[in-house]
Amino acid sequence: MKEAAKYYATHPEAKKKKAEYDKEYGKKTIKDRVARNAARRAMVKAGRAKKGDGKDVDHKNGNPTDNRKSNLSVVSRSKNRAKK
Repeated sequence: MKEAAKYYATHPEAKKKKAEYDKEYGKKTIKDRVARNAARRAMVKAGRAKKGDGKDVDHKNGNPTDNRKSNLSVVSRSKNRAKK
């Protein structure tokens, strides 16, 4: 038995709390990741990015689900991840 399974078997309140967290937060992160991947595919298709180029697609307004062409740009990974 995995350690996490052992822990949740003996701590049902923790299991319930984790399930609530996953239900609320998990869907948002999955939705955001899907949107980021779609933005990357759109930039590759438009010829503004290449697969394996080491760059990130930046959402200028910070909203990963806003994939309008005017909101997207290709920047270096360090520049994009330093942005707050």
